[in-house]
Amino acid sequence: MFRLAVAAMIFLTFCFPPAAVASQTDEEAQINTQRTLLFKDMEKRTHIPWKLLAAADEFERNVRLSRRDLPKQTGLIGIYIQPERWSGPLSPAPSETDPARIQLFGGIGKDGSGDGKADPANDEDVLYSYASFLSQYGRGLENTKIGLWDYYQRDKSVSLILGHFKIIDRANTLNLSGRSFPVPLRYNYSYKSTWGDARGWGGRRIHEGTDLFADYGVPVLATSYGIVEMKGWNRYGGWRVGIRDIRNTYHYYGHLNGFAKNLREGMVVKPGQVIGSVGSSGYGPPGTAGKFPPHLHYGMYKDNGRTEWSFDPYPYLRIWERMDKKKKK
Repeated sequence: MFRLAVAAMIFLTFCFPPAAVASQTDEEAQINTQRTLLFKDMEKRTHIPWKLLAAADEFERNVRLSRRDLPKQTGLIGIYIQPERWSGPLSPAPSETDPARIQLFGGIGKDGSGDGKADPANDEDVLYSYASFLSQYGRGLENTKIGLWDYYQRDKSVSLILGHFKIIDRANTLNLSGRSFPVPLRYNYSYKSTWGDARGWGGRRIHEGTDLFADYGVPVLATSYGIVEMKGWNRYGGWRVGIRDIRNTYHYYGHLNGFAKNLREGMVVKPGQVIGSVGSSGYGPPGTAGKFPPHLHYGMYKDNGRTEWSFDPYPYLRIWERMDKKKKK
């Protein structure tokens, strides 16, 4: 019953808009508390930092939500270990639960719960197996990074997990679902759905975002907890900032007039934090501005563990705008 309740909560939280699950935040916090206890227990047993395990779990949970070739999460932990890796590539039984036979065939599955079985459906077994795999590379973050690369064989996946780790480490909590509209409501602004519209400058392409029109200098706010992945000039987006959140989503803020003081790559930001101001930069070499009315180009991109693609941010902006208006009342 507990597994079904957890699965339902995860499905609601990530597959429906925030407004639809506003009443579920207390339950989500309780689930995060249970996850934290499990992560901390594994840190004691394997010496892998609990916040790094939490970061990997966040990464994998969101990968599973964005892909159809992976089974949906049913338990507390989002980490998924492929059957051939769990039981061993030469094992005749992909769902093997005998720890001795798994070891014989070179699998990584282990008994973490102490029941004598290495069950890929058991949260403790999965997390202990994953943490034990990383621990064989030695203690310390640099050695763990090597383990992560060997496990995922993809630089981007390792980078995202380390970014999540930094966010969780700074916040010291897993309750990081807060959101903010990207401009303060007290200013004049306007926007409509523009994702997918045709664009001509620099070649035929589609508009991968929503334009929020406002005056020069209107503050631009981070919409979520995240880490600054990019800051600088882009010939299309002008002065721009890219922030990756805990759900593997990349938030792109383009055409800025300037950046917030002390904003830098690798910095952790929170919802509502000023990161820059509205401008009209872009469509040329560094410093080009004024080729269009001032506005913020806001884009969202999802990483699924293999590739990254853009999706329409407009529905999320409408939700966050309503949430911020409700907070003001």
